[in-house]
Amino acid sequence: MAGVWVFKNGVLRLVDNTGSDSFQGSSRRKVLVHLSTNQVVTLYEVLERILLSCGWERYYNDPDIFQFHKRSNVHLISLPKAFNKFKSMHMYDIVVKNHNVFEVRDIIT
Repeated sequence: MAGVWVFKNGVLRLVDNTGSDSFQGSSRRKVLVHLSTNQVVTLYEVLERILLSCGWERYYNDPDIFQFHKRSNVHLISLPKAFNKFKSMHMYDIVVKNHNVFEVRDIIT
C-alpha cells in the first residue's frame, strides 16, 4: 500500500499517489511544521519550547526518551532521545494531539 497520510479537518486518511508522475524518481521526507510561525522543527529544543507554550509539561522519569504530558488530559507524547530517530510516526502523534499547532509536510528531494 503506497500513499501519503493526510490529516485534515480532524480526519486522518491515506491518499494514494502511486500513479503520480511528479513523485516518481524522487525521495520524500517528512517535516514537522509549527503553523503559526511556519517554522520547520529541526531541534528538540525548539519543539520543547513550543510544546511548553501549549501547556505540555516535560516528564523526566526515563532518561532514554523525551516525554511530555498535559495535566488537563491523559495524552502523553513519547519521543526518542536522539533527534535523528525522530520519525514521521512521532510527528503525526504530535499533530493529532496538537492539530491547530503543528502540521506534517512532505519535502521532495
